[in-house]
Amino acid sequence: MPNRPVVIVHGYSDHAESCGEWCRQLRRAGYAASEIHVTDYITLSNEITIKDIAEGFDRAIRLQAGLRQGEPFDAIVHSTGVLVLRSWLMTYEARRDRLKHLIGLAPATFGSPLAHQGRSMLGAIFKGTKHIGPDFLEQGDRVLAALELGSRFTWNLAHEDFLGDSIVYGGDASTPYPFIFVGLDNYGGMESLVTESNGTDGTVRWAGAGFNCRKVVVDLTIDPAKAGQPRVTFQPWKNATVPLVLMPNHNHTTILRAPQPALVSAVVEALAVSTEDGYSAWREKYRAQTEVDTATTPKWQQFVTHLVDERGDGIDDYFVELYTIQGEAFAQLSGFRMNVHPYSEDTSYRCFHVNLDSLRLSALSNLWLRLIASSGTKLVAYHGYGSERLTPAGMSLNGAGKWDAVIDLSENLGGPIGTEHSFFQPYTTSLIELKMNREPMPLEVGQVSTILTFVERLDPRDE
Repeated sequence: MPNRPVVIVHGYSDHAESCGEWCRQLRRAGYAASEIHVTDYITLSNEITIKDIAEGFDRAIRLQAGLRQGEPFDAIVHSTGVLVLRSWLMTYEARRDRLKHLIGLAPATFGSPLAHQGRSMLGAIFKGTKHIGPDFLEQGDRVLAALELGSRFTWNLAHEDFLGDSIVYGGDASTPYPFIFVGLDNYGGMESLVTESNGTDGTVRWAGAGFNCRKVVVDLTIDPAKAGQPRVTFQPWKNATVPLVLMPNHNHTTILRAPQPALVSAVVEALAVSTEDGYSAWREKYRAQTEVDTATTPKWQQFVTHLVDERGDGIDDYFVELYTIQGEAFAQLSGFRMNVHPYSEDTSYRCFHVNLDSLRLSALSNLWLRLIASSGTKLVAYHGYGSERLTPAGMSLNGAGKWDAVIDLSENLGGPIGTEHSFFQPYTTSLIELKMNREPMPLEVGQVSTILTFVERLDPRDE
């Protein structure tokens, strides 16, 4: 079968020249130069969004790359390139028929811990455009906002293609065949001083690169005494068959600019997959290899929480952590809250990075979530039905409308870390949506609120 065209999409603040080695390797594998198309796009402009770049991508493949309308192609994407391609795919359903293979090289599927640094003045100096003019020192604020950990953009995009009703990335020819690679090495030298060193390739987290994703909904607007539906819903793992291959001897830069033979061979083999059986065989081959390569590698997981009220409005001021019950006491899983990043544009989104090995959960039989939410005023408060019954010391509602309660997550734990239904899955991202009621104070039934009351007649002559 003749080779399909291959489109290569680089990442944030990068250039087409960085893809040169992959072009050479593809030619050695039998691709003609005319079958390889490398994009170059602008990110260092504060007005440009990832969706803008995705539409620019659509025009370029039609008008410049010479791909005929509807012509199938394969894609190799690095870092931010995965968000560009996923946005392009989800704009029109027909586009999914065109893409046959999606190779992700260190994809920023759920963002990067470096993105919020890039929005600082220091980031502008080091990454901002250096050309004198209206864009001088701009660093692409809107692209970086989407790349920030826990961003609204990656949350919404995951709901479209990972968690939606239709299967966007599967293991047969009706969807693109996806293959995800991320390096196990971090940067050395001076760069290591400004990067997150644990569980990353220097720029993206191992747990935030893959397509394997799960959503948990904790809905405290449901009164368990009146409704038959559960307040805690564990949705099934999505894209569980999409392979995530952790590559030794690669970091975020070398995986694009200096790929080693083992990685090149794996990608060339992936591009040749054409059947469901072939995809399964490839996955099993490299899953076994990854298990050997990562036998002593720390197992990290990422959690993104989003707390909203019954109207869907975000709740900015909250605290969340995990516990188990040991005997009669709550034992805190301290590792869950050690590395948390609130999304700067909307702190109702939070991203947690957890070393599962540090939690020591081999004998886990119960799991509880503690949630503290504050309205910031004594006039209104947040309230979760039923959760006060689960708090050993009773509901705590004090200060500026602060709610403090715990919720039992034990159902559907499903065994040790990594088993199918377990809450804890290494090298994955879980989305946790929490819902509460926002009510005028006081909360007691039958009492008029302090926000709005009726007054006595203002003029006695009205009698």
